[in-house]
Amino acid sequence: MPVLTRLIPSPVVVDIRPGALDDLACVLADERISQSGRLAIAVSGGSGARLRERIAPSLPGADWYEVDGGTIDDAVRLASGIKGGRYDAVVGLGGGKIIDCAKFAAARVGLPLVAVATNLAHDGLCSPVATLDNDAGRGSYGVPNPIAVVIDLNVIREAPVRFVRSGIGDAVSNISAVADWELAHRVNGEKIDGLAAAMARQAGEAVLRHPGGVGDDGFLQVLAEALVLTGIAMSVSGDSRPSSGACHEINHAFDLLHPKRAAAHGEQCGLGAAFAMYLRGAHEESAAMAEVLRRHGLPVLPEEIGFTVDEFVRVVEFAPETRPGRFTILEHLDLKTEQIKDVYADYVKAIGS
Repeated sequence: MPVLTRLIPSPVVVDIRPGALDDLACVLADERISQSGRLAIAVSGGSGARLRERIAPSLPGADWYEVDGGTIDDAVRLASGIKGGRYDAVVGLGGGKIIDCAKFAAARVGLPLVAVATNLAHDGLCSPVATLDNDAGRGSYGVPNPIAVVIDLNVIREAPVRFVRSGIGDAVSNISAVADWELAHRVNGEKIDGLAAAMARQAGEAVLRHPGGVGDDGFLQVLAEALVLTGIAMSVSGDSRPSSGACHEINHAFDLLHPKRAAAHGEQCGLGAAFAMYLRGAHEESAAMAEVLRRHGLPVLPEEIGFTVDEFVRVVEFAPETRPGRFTILEHLDLKTEQIKDVYADYVKAIGS
C-alpha cells in the first residue's frame, strides 16, 4: 500500500523570543537564506527607522527601503525599487502594512520573504495573503508564505498594548471561524481540511485559555505562536476559512459601513466571534469568550467601540454581503432586523455588563 503524504507550506525558520532581532543576520546565514547578507529591507518611517539604527551595523550588505503606507501602489513601488538588485531575500520589518507590502513585492520579483514583526496585531504576519488598499477599497492578494518569521518579544512589548489586544481578538476568533466551517460542512457538504481546522482551533484555544496577561513573556509567546500557526493553517487549506467566518464578516461590515469610525481589526473580530458563538447556541462558550476578551481589555459590546445598538444590528445584517459565497451562522440563520435586535438583547443579558 502506498504511503500518502503532503507537503505543508510553512516557514523554514520561526524564531520567537526576547532578543531575536539582534540575531537576525546570524539566523539568516545559518539557515542559508542569506549568507551573503544581500537583503532588501522594507521599513516604515516610524518604528522601522529606529530599529534600522539598531540592527543596520549587523547587516552591512543590506539596502533599506522606506515604505510610505499599505497600498498596492506602495507595494508596486517597492517591487520596482528592489528589482534587479541581486538580493537573496526581501525582509519586511514592521507592522502588518509593511509586511504585506513586502510580501507582495517579494512575490512580484520572485524572492523569498522574511517577516520580522514588530507587533502582534493580527494573523497576517505569516499568512499567504497580502492585504493592500486599492482604488476600490481594500484587496487581498495571494502570495507565498514567508520563508522565515522572526518575532522579538522585547520589541513587541515596546509597541502600544492595543496591538497585542487586537492580536488576541483575531486569534480567539479562530474558534468561531472553525465552528462556521464545520457548519458549512454539515449543511452544504463543504469540504473541511482537518489539519488546517485543528491548527487554527488549537491556536485560538491556546490564547483563550492562557492565564497570563498582555505584559507576560509567556503569554506573548503563546499569542505569537498562535498567530503564526493560523497563517500556516490558511496555507494548508488554501484559503482563509480556518480563521475567517461570521466574526470576520462582521469585521468587514464595520469597515465598509463605517470606514472612518471602525476599530482595530482584532477588536471587531473578537466582538464578532463572541456574538456569533451566541447566535449558534453556544451560550456558555460565548460567555467564556467574552469574559476572556474583557480580561484583556477588549470590547464585547458595540457601545464599547462607539457604535449604537441600531448601528451594530445593521452591521450584522450587512455582514453576509462582505463575503459572497461564504457560509456561516449568519447565512444559515438569515436573521432579519428585528430578530437581530432580539438576539442581541439576549446576548447582552447572557454576557453581563
